[in-house]
Amino acid sequence: MSADITMPQLSDTMTEGTVVKWLKKEGEPVKSGEKIAEVETDKAVMEMESFDAGVVAALVVGEGQKAAVGSLLAVIATGSENPAEVKQKVSSRSQAAPVSQPEAAASKKPALAAAASSSNFASASSGEIHEPDEIGHGATRQRQAAFPPLPHPDNGGRRVRVSPLARRIAARQNIDLSTLSGSGPGGRIVKEDLVNAAAPSSRPTAPPVRTAPADVTAPPVFTAAPVQAGNGEQQVIPLTKMRSAIARSLLASKQNIPHFYETIDVDVEDLVNLRVKLNELLEPEKIRLSIGDFISKAVATALLRHPAVNATFDGTEITRFGDVHLGMAVSIPDGLIVPVLRNIHLMGLKEIRQRSVDLVDRARAQRLKQDEMTGGTFTVSNLGTYGIREFAAIINPPQVGILAVAAAEKRAVVRGDQVVGRTMMSLTLSADHRVVDGATAAEFLRTLKTLLEQPGMMLV
Repeated sequence: MSADITMPQLSDTMTEGTVVKWLKKEGEPVKSGEKIAEVETDKAVMEMESFDAGVVAALVVGEGQKAAVGSLLAVIATGSENPAEVKQKVSSRSQAAPVSQPEAAASKKPALAAAASSSNFASASSGEIHEPDEIGHGATRQRQAAFPPLPHPDNGGRRVRVSPLARRIAARQNIDLSTLSGSGPGGRIVKEDLVNAAAPSSRPTAPPVRTAPADVTAPPVFTAAPVQAGNGEQQVIPLTKMRSAIARSLLASKQNIPHFYETIDVDVEDLVNLRVKLNELLEPEKIRLSIGDFISKAVATALLRHPAVNATFDGTEITRFGDVHLGMAVSIPDGLIVPVLRNIHLMGLKEIRQRSVDLVDRARAQRLKQDEMTGGTFTVSNLGTYGIREFAAIINPPQVGILAVAAAEKRAVVRGDQVVGRTMMSLTLSADHRVVDGATAAEFLRTLKTLLEQPGMMLV
């Protein structure tokens, strides 16, 4: 008997998915447990396995097409079945058509995706990332968003790339766009091209450049990167499934959870020195601990001592956990994702580093498994690598707390009667006041501060 492969529900809020890529073609054999397709949900791109062995007889949904949960995606011919006959039977079935092609959806207003999972959503402040490594560096990571040019046909049927503002000016001044060459990105015609075409002789002539005599050394001149002037264009960016889920979940979290915030400053000078020594010992293994690894270890230890913070709340019941499954907010191009480091309380620093790197890399590649994105009991959001001094994150429901980790930096602090320079870090706990009281949150932070300021306590 042939086996149907249907769209699985890969998250508890998933109502439809997109077949990104088929890993098997029609006529190819497939084993039980073998990866057969890549499916995009509202959270990530995940690999789908086949539970049956046989030959792929028919691929019902093409790459790039959407399909509702439970709808038919493919059929496998098992046993001694003839794949061609199975395919013919499939074609005669009455099937529910896929939702739509991406190209068709582009012509419509984007619909909001289903709400993100209550057990794991890309919460917290924009750009969160779990990879602190150095101290006090505020290097800015620039991201360039590439937008496709907007093509418009001219009278001869040729596709002319032109900005909306330039198109309006051309229509008003009766300028034939096909006679112009664009100077914008991708050859796009912009406002400047129309101004030059209308009045080429009105452009001012640049004054002659005077050069210094050969025996005079010109003083050094600071040159900043050229600033590109705006051209009046407007760009409408449709929400992706993930961004829609983030928007819904963030709104629901802030509307429904009474957040309160507590911040504590931690002296991590001794921790930094210990990290240097341990990294020297681990150098032959090519393992380099980050400050974030110590924070994760300390958070796990503190949560075991304060189970009221290591909990979830569903509106009627509070569930406290004896194990720590730590969520790590990770920035990806389309938004945020929170992979979960399970049983982190049982790991040493070296294992935390190795497991964290693997999870973060696969999260950015959107190759996480379902159980690696669910079941977190607490979340850490780290913006230390961006040089952020202090921030507050948004709780990831149904969890009752999230820790915002800022940069470790040198600050002037008072020790005794002296002002000295110490490596300091600000930590901010966001807590659900329905479950966690202010004193409970403060006790958790005090324990965390003690562990980080006396890092040897984490090793015993």
